[in-house]
This record gives sequence, C-alpha cells and structure tokens, in this order.
Amino acid sequence: LGMFSELKFLVPWGHVAAKAWGNSEGHPVLCLHGWLDNANTFDKLIPLLPRGCYYVAMDFSGHGLSSHRPAGCPYHFLDYVTDVRRVAAALQWRKFTLMGHSMGGAVAGMFCFLYPEMVDKLILLESLGFLLAPEDTEAWLKSKRRVIDRLLSLEAKQQTPKARSPEAALQRLLEANSHLTAEGGAILLQRGATETPAG
Repeated sequence: LGMFSELKFLVPWGHVAAKAWGNSEGHPVLCLHGWLDNANTFDKLIPLLPRGCYYVAMDFSGHGLSSHRPAGCPYHFLDYVTDVRRVAAALQWRKFTLMGHSMGGAVAGMFCFLYPEMVDKLILLESLGFLLAPEDTEAWLKSKRRVIDRLLSLEAKQQTPKARSPEAALQRLLEANSHLTAEGGAILLQRGATETPAG
C-alpha cells in the first residue's frame, strides 16, 4: 500500500484534494486529518493497515492541496462535515468506514451522528468523537442534517439563470412578493437584475 494516487473533487469554491491507496474496489475507508494537518498525516499509517481496503485521505478545505474558502468566510466545524458529505457523494459511497485523527475524529463523530446509515465503523485516533447534551440531540440532528442536505441538493440543481424581458422579470418579482407595488418592484429591479443579450 505504499503507492498512492491523487484525487480532486470539484466544489463551488474550487476543489477538495485527496490521496488514495489500494484498489478502488476494496472496502471504502475515508481518513480525516487533524487541525492544521493534511492528508499526509496518514502516509506512515496506511501501509500498516489491512489490505483489501480503499483508503482515501482528504484535505479539508484550506488545508493541504484543497482550495481555501473565499477570504472572509470562516471555517465552521459543520462546514468540514459538509466537505465529508461532498467527498462521499463524489465517490458515490453509500456506506463506508470513517477514520479520524484529532479534529478529524470530531468531524467523523459528528458525521456519524448526522448520517448513521452511511457509516459502518468509526475509528478515532487521539479524539473524543462528538458529544452533545442529550436534551439537544433530536433538534440539533434534524436542523443540521436539513441544512447540509438542502445545500447539496440546491447546488446539484444549479442552472444558468433564466433570461426574461424586463416586463416578465417585473411580473415574476411581483408574483413572488405580493406586498410590492409595480413601482417598488421596478426600483428594485434596476439594481437587482443584470441585462444580458438574451434578456
């Protein structure tokens, strides 16, 4: 398992990079590095692990060879969980093992908690995983999973914006906002719409 290949997954702000070891037909294992580390964290460990697995170590956004998030965008913990969800989707993995070191372990724990049906084993290295006060569990689970799922399904549906005539654009705006007058709508459209050759 010494040889590895480089992978790249497109995301809206660039790409998430990863390294992979083993046969892609093997049992999938996603490896998550710690705070300010990168996928090379696993270089010495992977060759010692069981063969017959396909190990993918991703660089979290802003780490290793992955794109940074745009300037001024914070790196929230849940965004790392979303990165994991994106990579799993790109690899078309329905069920896989998660191995996380330190912060990566906490991300792995949170992912397991949100998507238990996707994880068969959780391996934590120098990490507590993810702990939540029991009374918060249900509400937190529902809201966070909804946020991630909605974001990814919106991105999957991204199309080129429709071009309309100025009249049709105004009509559309007024239909969506019953409180707007035609004059108010026209004022908003001056700055809220972009003219292209198509409309």
